[in-house]
Amino acid sequence: MHRVARKVRDKRVLRLIGKYLRTGVMVQGRLQETRLGVPQGGPLSPLLANIILDDLDKELEERAHRFVRYADDFIVLVKSRQAGERVMESLKRFLERTLKLRINQDKSRVVPTNQAIFLGFTFRGTKIHWSEKAFREFKRRAKELTGRSWFVSMDYRYRKLAEYLRGWMNYFGISEYYKPIPEIDHWLRRRLRMCYFKQWRWARTKVRELRKLGTSLHAAISVAISRKGPWHLSRTLATQTGMTNKWLKDQGLLSVKELWVHIHYPAKAR
Repeated sequence: MHRVARKVRDKRVLRLIGKYLRTGVMVQGRLQETRLGVPQGGPLSPLLANIILDDLDKELEERAHRFVRYADDFIVLVKSRQAGERVMESLKRFLERTLKLRINQDKSRVVPTNQAIFLGFTFRGTKIHWSEKAFREFKRRAKELTGRSWFVSMDYRYRKLAEYLRGWMNYFGISEYYKPIPEIDHWLRRRLRMCYFKQWRWARTKVRELRKLGTSLHAAISVAISRKGPWHLSRTLATQTGMTNKWLKDQGLLSVKELWVHIHYPAKAR
């Protein structure tokens, strides 16, 4: 609060911030008193982090270090591991003794840039990639939205999936790693075809729906009476000639490839 008062003169604002800090947090349905720190995830947390870490920015600038910081997450770039170890120890002393902050020992480390993760991104040479952890979380969430046991209408499923894909690509789309992009589209289309097979359920329904989409009678029947599961059937020729890529797009499926191209080559996207 002393550091906030350097910049904020209005005592009403200072009292409001003080109340926010002391209001407590809910843990498993019970209110617990807060004596130290800021509640994680609150709207005030990144603002106060920027205020208290402004001194860190000035310290790094005085030392002529190359660094980047976002709220309480930052990277300092040096030329060697030896220099990195030395800089880390000196910064720990500054943060703990001068700013009275605790260091997260699990997340603080000295590594080459291709092993560093910052805000969900990592680096390969001079190119930026999304991290493996971020990609695993993407696939986990996409699986939930395209799960065959999620009993919602396909329109609702398409809408929620589109919201997630747009949000994820608006953030992670700056990644210059193109190789998995077409594979993601292929995987999402197959999962949605699986969902249709699960919803159609009965052989007669499968034949009727596939015939509507242009699948031959023989191919539709062979798929409909198959004992294999929806995931296997979603890759058959009969399924793909009916539920084509264009048809899925018309139903509302977004293309991750198109979103990526729009970010990196906006002129081509138009």
